[in-house]
Formats: sequence, structure tokens, C-alpha cells
Amino acid sequence: MKAILLCAGKGLRLRPYTNFIPKCLMPIKGKPLLEIWLEKLSSAGITNFLINTHYLSDQVDDFIDHSKYKRFVKIVHEKKLLGTAGTLSENMSFFENQDGILLHADNYTLDNMKNFITKHINRPKGCLLSMMTFETNDPSNCGIVKKNKINVVTKFYEKKKGNYGNEANGAVYILSKEFQKIFLEKYSQSYDFSSEILSSMENQIMAYKTNKLFIDIGTVNNYNLVK
Repeated sequence: MKAILLCAGKGLRLRPYTNFIPKCLMPIKGKPLLEIWLEKLSSAGITNFLINTHYLSDQVDDFIDHSKYKRFVKIVHEKKLLGTAGTLSENMSFFENQDGILLHADNYTLDNMKNFITKHINRPKGCLLSMMTFETNDPSNCGIVKKNKINVVTKFYEKKKGNYGNEANGAVYILSKEFQKIFLEKYSQSYDFSSEILSSMENQIMAYKTNKLFIDIGTVNNYNLVK
């Protein structure tokens, strides 16, 4: 299995921290977040990685060039941001028609990913992709999911005000090869993965709720909780 790590964002909500450091390289307990993800995924058996870059891309290039993962990483620079769905569309061939991981590398979790992969392999019939979810204290700024007794997502609310619950999309996905084919046929011109695609995939997503710490470090307040 291979993984695409989305690392191109400008980190506007994380300023002033990201004035000089890309969000994916923000240190947590002294270690860059991207390194944490590469270690976590490698420990779960993932062997090849694609990283997209844009903002302060030279720093990401330099980090990978001096890391032990250099020969396992393909870096794709985006002169213009393609959006989460656009990046996936441009690089879908990287998965080589096998199930693959897509994740936002500005999230931090203590989950080791192995259980998530196992749950995906044994997902309910009809589910085309799997989504890691977590319990949030700020549901209005998250994509909130409703699911049934077998953890299939029945409703998806993307950053809507209202009482929809507090189980949030963690933006860590495993995409089946069947989903990848449908994506290229129907959504190849899309820009945002969450708002344009997930809302149309109700009853086809398996939710894996992590019981470990999970936090989006994309804001100053959140980053200060874990740094």
C-alpha cells in the first residue's frame, strides 16, 4: 500500500508560526510532523510515499533530502494549488490500481494506523473508502459524520452550524481501487475532496473512530496543545 501526504497548504491560520516554516514541518515534541507521519506509516507497512508541495517547498525538499525516507518519497511540486481533489486526480496513478492512503499531513494522532488498515480491509460491504474520525470539541469547524451501527457513514455535514454531533472527519482516508476508478470517472475536475465528494458518498464510507489523541494542528490554539 502507498500513501499520498498533502503538504502544500500555506497554514494561514497557524501564523505567525508558519511565516517561516511550512505547516507540515511544525515540530511536535521536537520532531517535525511530517517525520512523525512517515514513521507512523512505515511502521504500519506503508513503503512508498508521494508528497505534494507549494508553500516554502524548498524546506520540505531539504527535509526529505536529508531524511532516511528519501528513496521512498516522490515529491510533486504544485506551482498553483490544485486542491485536495485536484492533487488526488493528478497523482492517482501513483497508487497503481491498489488501495491507497490519502491524508492531510497537518493532523496529529497517536493512533498507529495498523488498526485502521485492518478495519478497512474488513470494511462493510458496499463501502468504497474508509475515513478516520475523532471526537471534537469544535464541531462547527469540522466535517461531522453520522453513522449507523456498523460504522457506515449515513450523513456528512461539512462545517455547518447546528447540532449534528461531535464525531468529525479526520481527513485520513484509505481509498479502495474501486473508489479510485469512480473518482476518475466522475470527480476528476473537482477541487475539494471533502465538500465536493464526501457528501455524495453517503452509505459508501466506513468510519473508523480512533480512541487515541487526534488533533488538527492547523490553528495556533490547537498547535499549542501538542507542541
